[in-house]
Amino acid sequence: MSRPFSLRLYAAATAVADLAAPMLLRRRAARGKEDRSRLGERYGHASRPRPQGALAWVHAVSVGEAISTLPLIARLRAARPDLAILLTTGTRAAAEMLATRLPDGVIHQFAPVDTPQATSRFLRHWRPDMAVFVESELWPNLILGARDAGARLALLSARITERSAASWRRAPRAAAALLRSFELTLAQDEDADRRLTELGARVDGRLNLKDFSEPLPVDMAALSKLKSEIGARPVILAASTHEGEEAIIAQAVVALTEPAPLLVIAPRHPARAEAIMTFLAPLPLARRSVGDPVGDKTRVYLADTLGEMGLFYRLADICVLGGSLVPGIGGHNPLEAARLGRAIVAGPHVANASATYEAMAGAGSLLMISGPDDLAVTLDHLLSNPGAREALGVRAQAFAEARGGDWDAAWTKLEAMSPRL
Repeated sequence: MSRPFSLRLYAAATAVADLAAPMLLRRRAARGKEDRSRLGERYGHASRPRPQGALAWVHAVSVGEAISTLPLIARLRAARPDLAILLTTGTRAAAEMLATRLPDGVIHQFAPVDTPQATSRFLRHWRPDMAVFVESELWPNLILGARDAGARLALLSARITERSAASWRRAPRAAAALLRSFELTLAQDEDADRRLTELGARVDGRLNLKDFSEPLPVDMAALSKLKSEIGARPVILAASTHEGEEAIIAQAVVALTEPAPLLVIAPRHPARAEAIMTFLAPLPLARRSVGDPVGDKTRVYLADTLGEMGLFYRLADICVLGGSLVPGIGGHNPLEAARLGRAIVAGPHVANASATYEAMAGAGSLLMISGPDDLAVTLDHLLSNPGAREALGVRAQAFAEARGGDWDAAWTKLEAMSPRL
């Protein structure tokens, strides 16, 4: 299939950029953003042999997207036990999380950088029969290379922000060529459906994979130990926070004195722990990654580990969702907290999951504040009214349980896309 000039130009430019890729990736590894021992995978050099037979490849960029693929992978394995499954991700955090949650037999690799050389090496080795991209990973060399190699492509739980859509509108032929490479596209919500359709996609229905996830797992011994250390104090969890949010939440929580709650901060990127500790230094702080216990005087517990959000959610009386208090992030999916019946507070910056937030707020399943100035008042209200707090959590859980959607209908479309399944 002929490619638009803009995509041919992109391929040429990224072929030149391939020369700089090793240096850039080594720099990222030095900052903890790449796994130095697995950099070869980022150049397309596989670290595992390809199994015999048909292979389905699933790609998800980061932690949330990777978790959302687990029900899909489970269904693939149940329908075709002989089907090999490869899951690729783009971040170190996702790889570390999957090390404890990925089913036996499913292969994980880091996705190659989007240069013609790296993607060609990747595709020559793995030879996927089917490729499922999740959410918003539109890498031209990887997508077009997989299509040209004969893989049948699906884009599930598809979403695209208004900013990304505006960028793609400047290259309409390139956007249409990429999006029409997918034989099946299921949009995450109405906004994604509209934007993708405007860019040339044929949207075949709706599916949000995050609606189907099970409650996050927990180590019960660790939960019992921390509950014993914390005692009767209420716990406020700052979940998946980004730069600037920890200070906002800490300021609000420190203002609460009777009863004085414990603030648990679980940053989206635990590598930021040292920076977070710098401005929290005046507060009595314990750090999970080094095994600090929670003492009577501890005001902040820095939960700087991966794969333990199920533990931290279960500790919390109130969950303040990160990514929502400062602009530029767009919010994180609130259903993880909702599935566990937490009382949820979110800020106004939730464009990435606006439909879910609006529906939950409309159903009284979470509280949305207009800005940081409202946070202390909202937290004080919830701490002072345990009945209202518990009712908020009950409504959140009920919302999540009713949010399953028509997974069977989506599965039928995915199954029909490939006779191999």
